[in-house]
Amino acid sequence: MDNREQLLDHLEKIGDWEKDQTGLWFWEKLGRLPFKLIDKLTPAFIQEKIALLVTEVGNYIQTGGQYLVNEKAMVDKIAMATGRPVETVLEIGEIPLDDMISLSESLQNSRVKLATMQGASTGVGGIFTLAIDIPLILGMALKTLQEIAIIHGYEPNNKQERIFIIKCLQFASADVVGKEAILKELSTIHENKQTEKNMISQLQGWQEVFFTYRDNFGMKKLFQMIPIAGILFGAYANKSMMTDIAEAGIMLYRKRRIYEKLTVLDPHENELK
Repeated sequence: MDNREQLLDHLEKIGDWEKDQTGLWFWEKLGRLPFKLIDKLTPAFIQEKIALLVTEVGNYIQTGGQYLVNEKAMVDKIAMATGRPVETVLEIGEIPLDDMISLSESLQNSRVKLATMQGASTGVGGIFTLAIDIPLILGMALKTLQEIAIIHGYEPNNKQERIFIIKCLQFASADVVGKEAILKELSTIHENKQTEKNMISQLQGWQEVFFTYRDNFGMKKLFQMIPIAGILFGAYANKSMMTDIAEAGIMLYRKRRIYEKLTVLDPHENELK
């Protein structure tokens, strides 16, 4: 089982990761500039289709709906992979952190490969398949983050977890100021100071999250608009995006679970925060 020293060591590694999130590479900064050009070039009917899909994803944030993953299937998969008799998501939170790390890395690798293949396939048709790719990769991101939540023993059909998933999406595409603000917001979850009023307010910010997330496609997605050549750029863009999203979800959920495990070992551990 986990001991205090191991948990603190993992927590220190997460702290180092957070410090590394200090800004964007020049390429990423440049990549945010031309999306207005993409808006001008994209036919109206494609933009309308994307808007409808964004609304559907927003419905997931509000109520869960069709975007919720199959928790029972995921629990059974984790039980089989770890050889541990877990039957509920909450019981998964009691398994050793090393098991959670192994499961998370396996999930991240499989999702990155899938996103890469999807980006390549939707890069074939240029601008028309680009319009399809954006909501598809958003849907994949939501599913991946829900599965990461389950791996760490949190139920994604809980409203607070849907908020946490939004914050993971924001964090993956935010600049350094945004990342610092999100980390500060998430500290209120660790300290159980999140109020229902604040939760509703954050849920209403979903569309802002989408547009920030969409803008992160930037220059890489601009090149994906070129038929055939877009295969390479689409694969690269989706691979890097899914890597960042999965990494953010893993680190932020791992941090929550470590604090809870430390609290079980020492009720006064929260004072370390």
